[in-house]
Amino acid sequence: MPGAARAEPCAMRELPGGTVEEVIDGDTARLADGREIRFVGIQAPKLALGRKGFMPWPLAEEARAAAADLLLGKEVALRVDGRSVDRHGRVLAHIFAGEEKIWAQRALVGQGWARVYSFADNHGCTLELLEAEEAARRALRGIWAHPFYAVRSADDLKKLEGLTGSFQLVEGAVADVSLVKSKLYLNFSRNWRRDFTVTITKRDLRRFGPGRPVPEMLKALKGGVVRVRGWLRDRNGPEIVLTHPEQIEILMLPGAGQMRVEEAQPGEEGAENR
Repeated sequence: MPGAARAEPCAMRELPGGTVEEVIDGDTARLADGREIRFVGIQAPKLALGRKGFMPWPLAEEARAAAADLLLGKEVALRVDGRSVDRHGRVLAHIFAGEEKIWAQRALVGQGWARVYSFADNHGCTLELLEAEEAARRALRGIWAHPFYAVRSADDLKKLEGLTGSFQLVEGAVADVSLVKSKLYLNFSRNWRRDFTVTITKRDLRRFGPGRPVPEMLKALKGGVVRVRGWLRDRNGPEIVLTHPEQIEILMLPGAGQMRVEEAQPGEEGAENR
């Protein structure tokens, strides 16, 4: 079983609960008191919800139906681990349904109707969700039977280049780990100017455990195999930015790797963003 690089313990505080009056989509509901709850820690397939030109993701209606079956009309308890309100005014909470206090996030991920989706300021309890996701993926439940949600290969540059702007899970062998000025780079081939790359800013490196200037855990990834998740963007090739360790799962660790620490050369193309 793969493991998150450095998962935070699962410790939550209570918020006032309520009754679920409407299930908006597979990861959002509205309570009878008017509060809109975003199920923190997961991402279900997205519906258009009135957005002009937005193409619903495959199985979005099925994911909403699964959430409604679990929650609609139920009394729910709300618990939070990190930030509790987003920029849209929605409550960011873990939601527990009925007298049995069924953890909705884990249930929906385990059924295959959502992926794990965490943030630097909201990433507690992710390890249990990653374990549920792994089991669902292996069993091809829900979204995992659909190619839209396939785990991508870091070597398939053509496919990755066509997925820019989307949330993806990408697996591959780490060819090199290098610190260049203000960023750490995990490169997945020797052609760092166009390969798939994972970047971490120096500001965020502290979240990845002990060791300076680079955490020991990250140094050891050279030659290992990892799975990363995040929004894919184009920066001299496909790139995912990591802000916290729950975004990376270690699938195979060969032992302590060698790491390059270098200064960018003046005028070197891509030195700042690759």
